[in-house]
Amino acid sequence: MDDLSPSDLKAILHSKRANLYYLEHCRVMQKDGRVLYLTEAKDDNHYWNIPIVNTTVLMLGSGTSITHAAVRMLARAGVLVGFCGGGGIPLYMGNEIEWMTPQSEYRPTQYVQGWLSFWFDPEQRLATAKSLQQRRIEFLRQVWSKDKDLRAEGFHADDANIQAALSHCEQRISSTEKASDLLLAEAQLTKALYKYAAGQTKQVNFIRDHDSTDRANAFLNHGNYLAYGLAATTLWVLGIPHGFAVMHGKTRRGALVFDVADLIKDALVLPWAFICAKENATEQEFRQQCLLAFTNHKALDFMFDQMKELSLRGEVEIDAKAEETKS
Repeated sequence: MDDLSPSDLKAILHSKRANLYYLEHCRVMQKDGRVLYLTEAKDDNHYWNIPIVNTTVLMLGSGTSITHAAVRMLARAGVLVGFCGGGGIPLYMGNEIEWMTPQSEYRPTQYVQGWLSFWFDPEQRLATAKSLQQRRIEFLRQVWSKDKDLRAEGFHADDANIQAALSHCEQRISSTEKASDLLLAEAQLTKALYKYAAGQTKQVNFIRDHDSTDRANAFLNHGNYLAYGLAATTLWVLGIPHGFAVMHGKTRRGALVFDVADLIKDALVLPWAFICAKENATEQEFRQQCLLAFTNHKALDFMFDQMKELSLRGEVEIDAKAEETKS
């Protein structure tokens, strides 16, 4: 393993990696050139391999520890590591979205430079926030239109209530003049989606409460943190600091993670949280369903594509103006 260079460990692009791990009550270590986690049984111990070259995020829950050698190998492979509470929530470090990020001097610079080229302009920052919200709605329409499993559970993009809620939100997005209004429009849309999902899955008197222990709320919390892991990975690989948010930054540091995670949360996490709650699924079953949905709908690819496009939008506009000048 010592003969491998860090570039060899990053052969699989992050946007194409398949695994995101949540571990609890175990010890993560390096053994024989691999990263393993050890679970202690009554009579013997069990070692399980973590395929680090095909992993984006490792979330360490209650009762976990990790060795220095394992962290070094995870960093070489470009895997993000986060410490969190039971069930994946909350992420520690002051309950903010913070990660042990691998260090690399060779990440691309064009994306952070493109992002910062407009970020200090409030109007362009708001325009980018609007674009993220519009793309979020488009992704929801796309997923709910073609996902046979969701449609079988009663989630339809062409439902009259959903169409009305999405159209109303789009109108609000286009007319907003400040980020706080955009946050309000987002909250109203999500509230309408909660109501719809609760109705489709016969969840009576559902109220969104982050501290509640009912299955739907717990699954929403857990699934959202999985989405935050993908968002954090996207930003780290592109080299964009988490603090340069366009919508949530007024209330939280590192809030660009929240902005990016919004792209997929409503489309994928929200419906499956309610469906799995209705079916009395275990936490592990819900997590597996979430990760399957992320994979089937290429959620990480979608995040990368949107952030790359938005980051380089300034370059595209400059090139367009240059072409107009020439003509």
